[in-house]
Amino acid sequence: MVIVILEGMNIDITYLLFVLVAIVLSMTLHEAMHAFTSNWLGDDTAKLQGRLTLNPISHIDPVMTIALPLILAALGAPPFGAAKPVPFNPARVKWDEFGAALVGLAGPFTNLVLGFVAFLIASALGVTQFSTLGLFLQVFILVNLAFFVFNMLPIPPLDGSRALYAIAPDSIRRGMEALEQYGILLVFAIVFLFNAQLGLFMTRSIDAILTLFTRLTGN
Repeated sequence: MVIVILEGMNIDITYLLFVLVAIVLSMTLHEAMHAFTSNWLGDDTAKLQGRLTLNPISHIDPVMTIALPLILAALGAPPFGAAKPVPFNPARVKWDEFGAALVGLAGPFTNLVLGFVAFLIASALGVTQFSTLGLFLQVFILVNLAFFVFNMLPIPPLDGSRALYAIAPDSIRRGMEALEQYGILLVFAIVFLFNAQLGLFMTRSIDAILTLFTRLTGN
């Protein structure tokens, strides 16, 4: 079964409610995996600050996790966003920059796995977007793939930047460190200044991942 996200999907209160539920579940697991991975690699910073938990309240940012994705969803765009960054000390994790990259990638790849699992469930059950379960599964897939693609952008402080840190020369790393101090302001600037381009990139990336899922499952 090929799932076509957003096409023919009504943007109503039910859809937005499903987006909210999917965001809370997905981003809680996303951030918790950052914390569990850093703790596994020897850095207990997240644990000491209460982030080694599945409690959504500890991870969710009202603006980036809730408001931004819901606004995008209401506009019919892929609902991407972020949560409170999990603190960790790259100098304390095993394997230096490679270990830090694993911490960074743990979150978005959790979203990718969640999206794939939801795709498998939807395919196995043969549900469609016109059923309540089908709509929720499609929303869940969309939210997780959107968060995966967005957070994999190699722009500080997004998670993808940790992978770039691991392979970039020192000159590039210093530039990234300079950008990282602006944090969330840089992300907002990119979202609002390049909204159309980012939306197109997100949509095409999600479509490509869904095509890969379809080929992997033979549906």
